[in-house]
Amino acid sequence: MTVSFAVLGAGRIGQVHANAIASVPGARLTAIADPVAEASRRVADLHGCDIRDIDTILASDDIDAVVICTPTDTHADLIERAAKAGKAIFCEKPVDLDVRRVKACLQTVKDTGTTLMVGFQRRFDPDFRALRDMIDAGKIGEVEMVTLTSRDPGAPPIAYIERSGGIFRDMTIHDFDVARWMLGEEVETVMAAASNLVDPAIGKAGDFDTVNVILTTASGKQCTINNTRRATYGYDQRIEVHGSLGSLAADNHHKSRVTFANGDGYTKPPLLDFFMTRYTAAYAAEIASFVQAVEGKTATATTGHDGLMALALADAALRSVKEGRAVKVSEVLA
Repeated sequence: MTVSFAVLGAGRIGQVHANAIASVPGARLTAIADPVAEASRRVADLHGCDIRDIDTILASDDIDAVVICTPTDTHADLIERAAKAGKAIFCEKPVDLDVRRVKACLQTVKDTGTTLMVGFQRRFDPDFRALRDMIDAGKIGEVEMVTLTSRDPGAPPIAYIERSGGIFRDMTIHDFDVARWMLGEEVETVMAAASNLVDPAIGKAGDFDTVNVILTTASGKQCTINNTRRATYGYDQRIEVHGSLGSLAADNHHKSRVTFANGDGYTKPPLLDFFMTRYTAAYAAEIASFVQAVEGKTATATTGHDGLMALALADAALRSVKEGRAVKVSEVLA
């Protein structure tokens, strides 16, 4: 079986997913939709797919699945429309910026019985996956602490920030998902601090660019997250998991593994420049996993519930910053 895909949105992340689909056996990119003709034409020319509007895609019998890469405030509506049209759905995070809207959307997905997978590609990174497998194998005993570092090389345009839902819902949300995955338990309380140190325009847009978060589960396991919109040395992605019998770590990826040494010391190549290059393998593995789910061979690896809980942690972090206190996740899920 070959799963026929349509990608909704030909922007940066839409292009990433189009490339991933093209690289996965059993997947075919059939159509692209974007209101910007030049963007859709670029993807169509590269991959040899059709250009169609969303209405046509949802009514097309030759489309099995849609990948939603449109602006965040369109995700929930498109999920519901695609579910009612009988399409399998892969949606970039978040499902929506409002917890209640996410719950309503997930109910529609449940009622229609369609397949929904939410895009948290870091779970599919080979290093992170190997680290999780070693946890499952008992290599470090019981997980006690997780430390996540995620630093972007630069901030996105202000127009994007104004529509993104803010750093917690747009950037840290990936770390929230990885934290839940690594901790193996739901988070009970969230304590966060946030500042504007990178660009005052980000603050004027109502967002932050530098944040730290402490997550705590009911059993006392902890995760610390640090994010910034400025890392002058490249795309910084690191994880450490400490357990009762030892620890595990996954370090940054560099442009090559060659290290130069002379009398002045050791020099490594630069880090990869951003998520498009750092997580290329992860995006392909993510789509391959989704294809397996569409074919009914496996359950989706990242679910609508995962999307809901990551958003709840983001909302709790924002409330923690505003109110200067630890916030229980149950408060934002009520």
